[in-house]
Amino acid sequence: MLPWQEMLRAALAAGVPPEAFWRLSLREWRALTQAGGAPPRQLLEDLMMAFPDQQEKQI
Repeated sequence: MLPWQEMLRAALAAGVPPEAFWRLSLREWRALTQAGGAPPRQLLEDLMMAFPDQQEKQI
């Protein structure tokens, strides 16, 4: 059985809100919990500005 409470606490400590925690893939969870943890928030925001999600064109 997985230690969900411990995992959620670790995610909250990393700044991941509960609704985002439940959407994480296993790969994303491992990246957050391995040595070094998540990248700084400013780096994430800079990357989001530089590489925005592409919206699908509506026909």
